[in-house]
Amino acid sequence: MTACGSTLRGRMMFRAYWDLDELPGDFPPAVVTIGNFDGIHVGHRRILDTTRAQARALGCQAAVLIFDPHPMKVVAPERAPLLLTSPAERLRRFEELGMDAAVVLRFTGETAHLSPQEFVTRVLVAKLHARAVVVGENFRFGHRQRGDFSLLAALGEQHGFEALAVGSVSAAGGPASSSRVRDLARRGEMAAARRLLGRPFSLQGPIVPGHGIGSKQTVPTLNLAPETELLPAEGVYVTETRDARSGRCWPSVTNIGSRPTFDGKGLHVETYLLSKLEGSAPERIELLFYRRLRDERKFASPEDLRRQILVDANRAQRFLRLLKTVGEKLVKTR
Repeated sequence: MTACGSTLRGRMMFRAYWDLDELPGDFPPAVVTIGNFDGIHVGHRRILDTTRAQARALGCQAAVLIFDPHPMKVVAPERAPLLLTSPAERLRRFEELGMDAAVVLRFTGETAHLSPQEFVTRVLVAKLHARAVVVGENFRFGHRQRGDFSLLAALGEQHGFEALAVGSVSAAGGPASSSRVRDLARRGEMAAARRLLGRPFSLQGPIVPGHGIGSKQTVPTLNLAPETELLPAEGVYVTETRDARSGRCWPSVTNIGSRPTFDGKGLHVETYLLSKLEGSAPERIELLFYRRLRDERKFASPEDLRRQILVDANRAQRFLRLLKTVGEKLVKTR
């Protein structure tokens, strides 16, 4: 393992680079991890933790390299997954998790044709100044995924970095993976998704104007424009709504659907706050999903829908109180 010496003397300020060409020539030596990291589940967390620990041991920065768009959208668009998190959200989470730098590699047809050797020399060595590279045990890279961990390790010996493989993590009855989180979210199984993610499944985005139907005929709601591609199954959920700017948080009930009572079209994400909104309304929110309460359905009248929303609100309040009580008990017993 090649040490970085005294290159870094303290905790660096997080830096995000939206293109490989943005990297300065004096980019500090790094322990690098590579992947899509969509959703940043518990398996990803182990890889990131290992990267950070190796970086601290070597006196390097901890850097993560992600791809945008997802490589499958370039090489096989028909098989490309719907994303759980936007690149911007992933970069925000990398900072929260203590990484020093994140780099977005714009994935193009030219990128897809890089051989494993070219990827290592042009990206990991020339641009990222890698001293160690941390990947999952099933990591593949290079044109047609011809590179595997064994080749990465061999190339590392040639170019002065060590390759480390991190084993998979099991959660919710199977290995942690982005595809499993997607499947669970599509079925509305938010508790299992939460175990895989290590946190509640969430959607983020700006608040957009609605049609004014709720405030006039049922209950007032905030309308979210999600920035991610995958939405949970249609239905009504127990959620918490967090103001992305101030951190204010409210218990809430969220509906994902087409508003059939009003002959609505398209898919909408509407959240009803269960405590008073004091101060200015948020411009951007994050919805944290805890439990699916019921299917969306068409009601005979807006008043019938309003009564059902209040029933949903009471169930949500009870669930969140229980969740808080259980969480506090767990903390006290640790």
